Amino acid sequence: MEETLVIIKPNGLKAGLIGEIIGRYEKARLGIRAMKAKHVSVAEAEGFYAEHKARPFFPELVQFMTSGPLVLIALKGENAISSARNINGATNPAQAQAGTIRHDFAPSITENMVHSSDSPESAKREVSFWFEENELVAYPIYSHVRS
Repeated sequence: MEETLVIIKPNGLKAGLIGEIIGRYEKARLGIRAMKAKHVSVAEAEGFYAEHKARPFFPELVQFMTSGPLVLIALKGENAISSARNINGATNPAQAQAGTIRHDFAPSITENMVHSSDSPESAKREVSFWFEENELVAYPIYSHVRS
């Protein structure tokens, strides 16, 4: 079992797509360990995306991520990291496969609707950035077949 972080970005909330997006992860048998809506500060956005600080898109990314509330989700399941990234689609929506969140809903690479961890190391850091250990719940991940 792996854990990963998913963020539904401000445009996902503004478009009323929270349920649609979460449903895609649940259909892939990824269980929600923690979830919260939060309007993040500039300092939180800069800290979370610190690895991108030197890149030219960093200011625009921070501005976008602080433009409205986010939904932060800790997911757990088999191959959670790759599963979530496959559900999301390519970072650039123009290159994302049909049926992925970014292909179906994202208007641009900057406003690409969702974020998810790219490795076990990132997942651990990212989940702990937004959630305290006591906020994470444990329960059996979906064991039945969904249609």
